[in-house]
Amino acid sequence: MLAFILFAFVASITPGPTNLIVLSTSARRGWRPCMPIILGACAGAACLVWVAGTGASTLLLPGLRPWANGAGLCWTLWLAWQIFNAPVTQITPAAGTEKPELGLVGAALLQWVNPKSWLMAMAVIGVFTAQGQRLNMLCLVFFLVSLPCMGTWALLGRGTARWLSSPTQMRWLNRALAVLLVLSSAAALLHT
Repeated sequence: MLAFILFAFVASITPGPTNLIVLSTSARRGWRPCMPIILGACAGAACLVWVAGTGASTLLLPGLRPWANGAGLCWTLWLAWQIFNAPVTQITPAAGTEKPELGLVGAALLQWVNPKSWLMAMAVIGVFTAQGQRLNMLCLVFFLVSLPCMGTWALLGRGTARWLSSPTQMRWLNRALAVLLVLSSAAALLHT
């Protein structure tokens, strides 16, 4: 189980589309709007592991996998475009009361088109269920490990907000995060 916990930590803490969205949202709007995104992303990834473990992932292998990859790339490109062109707003305590861009359901659904999430789910099924680990336990442990990892990205976003004192700096952060989102998605697709 320790090996799986380490795997879940690395899979959750490394940069990917969801991590960058949490970072961007936290830097622009604060910690509170990130909570639905974090919960949705962690639950969506854990559900994806469960679905992959029950055998549904084999349906994506021959003909549907390229379509799923294409849909995932289109989704992340759209998100990157939204971040790149996001209006620059002043970071204020009241910003946490605004509705976040992605939300709980959007973050959960993002995992289903995120190539990094599919690679992680396939690795969990291929390596850890083959070692006799119970699928439900793996999903729960993955969920619990990924929560603080995503929270770390939100804290990092809040920390960067302190250095973003002008609209120009905020705009450049958004654009850098958008480019990183595109690059991380492309790198994940190259590994599929």
